[in-house]
Amino acid sequence: MNNNYLEVVYNPENKPYTDYPKKLVKYLAERYQMKPGNKFLELGCGRGDFLNEFTEIGLETYAIDNNDYFKKNLKTNNFFKVDMTKSQLPFEENSFDIVYSKSFIEHFYYPEEIFKEALRILKPGGKFINLTPDWETIYKSFYEDYTHRTPFTVTSLKDIYSINGFKNTFVEKFKQLPVLWDRGFVAKFLSEVTRIIAPNQLNKKYKWVRFSKEIMLLSSGQKK
Repeated sequence: MNNNYLEVVYNPENKPYTDYPKKLVKYLAERYQMKPGNKFLELGCGRGDFLNEFTEIGLETYAIDNNDYFKKNLKTNNFFKVDMTKSQLPFEENSFDIVYSKSFIEHFYYPEEIFKEALRILKPGGKFINLTPDWETIYKSFYEDYTHRTPFTVTSLKDIYSINGFKNTFVEKFKQLPVLWDRGFVAKFLSEVTRIIAPNQLNKKYKWVRFSKEIMLLSSGQKK
């Protein structure tokens, strides 16, 4: 990935900080039963939006990225500058309870190497949790980020976990709208109607429209 990617694409002037990371981290921590003291690694931590929230809830956090531009923002002392296209992760086998990434694996030509490394450094029973764009629903905009390399579907994501040795794999389509996570049928129905009928021109103006349309895949796999 280009070394200027974070500075340009995730410049706070263009993408301001929000409270979304806190809400997502709370949801994931509850869903995956994360506990204070769990040893946690984020792959591609970027600005630290999510990593810092995982740190705040008491996890023992580590992070890697190929760019250290936002290193000063991180609330962990365990940051490692690593280019996973060239190097293995600088950690021993069976080291982590959780490995996590968001909007990361799609940036690689050979994402299977990431899954192999995650499996290597996870403890037995540890989980690899991913969020990546859903190709089936955002294929028209996927390559608007020119650094995207490998798109994923529900099927291909399940396969890459299983082929690389994970068990208890699970993949679902996931909308980045906190109001939907614990709500019933009506909110989910309205979001789906929005996804189908709302014109794309409204994406930049209304978060409800954008995140009803830009669906992610939330997935996890466990080390045997």
